[in-house]
Amino acid sequence: MKDSASDLRVGLTFDDVLLVPKFSDVKSRRDADTRTYFSRGIRLSVPIVSANMDTVTESTMAIALARLGGIGVIHRFLTIEEQVSEVLKVKRSEGVVIEDPITLGPEATVGQALGIIKDREVGGIVIVDGSKKVLGLVTRRDMTLEDSMSRKVKEVMTPRSKLVVAGKGVSMDKAKEMLHANKIEKLPLLDAKGRLAGLVTSKDIMKRKEFPNATKDSKGRLRVAAAVGVKGDHLERSRRLLDAGADALVVDIAHGHSAYAIETLRGIKRELGEVEVVAGNVATAKGAQDLIRAGADAVKVGVGSGSICVTRVVTGSGVPQLTAILDSAAGAADSGVPIIGDGGVRNPGDVTKAIAAGASTVMIGSLFAGTEESPGPTILREGVRYKLTRGMASLAATVDRRVRETKTAGPKEDEVIEEVIEESVPEGVEGLIPYKGKVEEVVRQLVGGLRSGMSYSGAHDLAELRKKSEFMRITSAGHKESLPHDIQKVV
Repeated sequence: MKDSASDLRVGLTFDDVLLVPKFSDVKSRRDADTRTYFSRGIRLSVPIVSANMDTVTESTMAIALARLGGIGVIHRFLTIEEQVSEVLKVKRSEGVVIEDPITLGPEATVGQALGIIKDREVGGIVIVDGSKKVLGLVTRRDMTLEDSMSRKVKEVMTPRSKLVVAGKGVSMDKAKEMLHANKIEKLPLLDAKGRLAGLVTSKDIMKRKEFPNATKDSKGRLRVAAAVGVKGDHLERSRRLLDAGADALVVDIAHGHSAYAIETLRGIKRELGEVEVVAGNVATAKGAQDLIRAGADAVKVGVGSGSICVTRVVTGSGVPQLTAILDSAAGAADSGVPIIGDGGVRNPGDVTKAIAAGASTVMIGSLFAGTEESPGPTILREGVRYKLTRGMASLAATVDRRVRETKTAGPKEDEVIEEVIEESVPEGVEGLIPYKGKVEEVVRQLVGGLRSGMSYSGAHDLAELRKKSEFMRITSAGHKESLPHDIQKVV
């Protein structure tokens, strides 16, 4: 028998509540500690994660966000090779020591070297022989005025005899001293036989000073997560991503409380061993508990809460995001497994409410899609810049994914497109978002609002925020009162 109307629960989202101000001895919002966990083993300085959407997170976004103390999740709507390349760009972007620098042989051409420098976004390449003995170093500067792309790199490189090098295991203080004294940007590290054993760059040392709260692994490299699906090549993709250095895998499926998601999660844990795996999306306590029992190191919460998601309209299913977080966090309470609030964040205050409800981090999609670092195309319309964003269950995204999976082209591609259009029931839409500039500014606003919200609750850290917070349900009039009113806004 169905529940009667009087038995139905009320689901709440962020706009339905406010946090009640409490006595506070937090002297400045700068004193609020926003450190948290993305997953069981990955610590963040700020609770911000970029969504695994193809108009939000590739390497550029992941690098920027990790430097700011969060983490990015590289989307899976790429070939395995392309996704691995995006992960490598993040892992090689900086580090205490680059243990596996990009190398070329002496017979490689200037054109090949420039192509790699552009694709991998590096400043130079170490030239080695077949036994990895260092022969020289070629940088972008060496090739800037070179007209012949077929010229050999051995003809334009700085030879080994003129290089400043250090031994494997050199201290960072000593490496910094050598870079400064010799006015060089790259310091190759050699083993006892003269073979390449690593690389230290002045850029990496400067980045450590510029971004002291960056999310880094034990080797000083920026951390990055990568999404995988639940069908087809997901195990091969997972293995390749981990080999490339991905710090966590995110099982990407709209309905995470399903046999597919649980089987995939267990399979990854069984086949690949010690690896951080985030699973979701769910919207209930039972969903969170089942994923945790299957081995999840974090649970992603949110069904139909994204701004470009129409799952609730199309399927009639979902849970308003605040209630979904509250319930899922309660289900995970005794496990020590972090909850990721995925979707529904439109304002900085929503981040505070999500954390207060039990989330350890929030995943941001549309707010980041409009930034410089997102991979979405920029569109100029009537003098105003926009960026394109789309839900990963939108028709266009589904078509692109199916074409890529079937590796078709030409007439066969047209057949696949027709088939998808006939079969698909899209649960996402496409749209334009005003260009917002650098992601750093958006993160600053979100984290600044969170710190202020913590001070209003008298919370010194996020654990205390969750403990001290008191939600008050408000009416539509109360929500209207919360917004600017009775004035003509200038901006």
